[in-house]
Amino acid sequence: MEPNVWQQVSQTIVSEFSDLPDAGQVTRILLRLTLAALLGGLLGIEREQKGKAAGVRTHMLVSMGAALFVLISQQAGMEQDDVSRVVQGVIAGVGFLGAGTILKDADDEKVKGLTTAAGIWLTAAIGVAAGMGRESTAVLSTLLALAIFSLIPHVTGQVGKAQSDGRNPAPPQDKP
Repeated sequence: MEPNVWQQVSQTIVSEFSDLPDAGQVTRILLRLTLAALLGGLLGIEREQKGKAAGVRTHMLVSMGAALFVLISQQAGMEQDDVSRVVQGVIAGVGFLGAGTILKDADDEKVKGLTTAAGIWLTAAIGVAAGMGRESTAVLSTLLALAIFSLIPHVTGQVGKAQSDGRNPAPPQDKP
């Protein structure tokens, strides 16, 4: 091969990796993707501790993937309308992923996995927020989600206990 060919090959390789033109851009993307992964991981840790199927890795990947879709759209110079269509696609795709966690138990007719599906969906939204540079919103949303995962079961448990003790009887059920 001629030296000119090798020069073309090297220039092509350099141009293929030129989507991050400076250290500021590298830092911004690294920060957003890392934050998305960490926040998703926090939600995943909580779910894994509760013995749910979708744990740390799933939540981290969903959050980081959602952030990456938004980042790529922004890097490509898409207008806000186009980015919103990307976000719509992420929402629909993650909804499909979450639907795979929902099961109906044939024996007792209970539906299981709705909270996990909702958590995966929220994790994607947190990733989108991080990817769009809305880091504070992503962190606050994660903290609120952790509070919901942690506190609400205690609140509903106390309400259920009060009803079973007869202090606050359950309302009558309509029978078909």
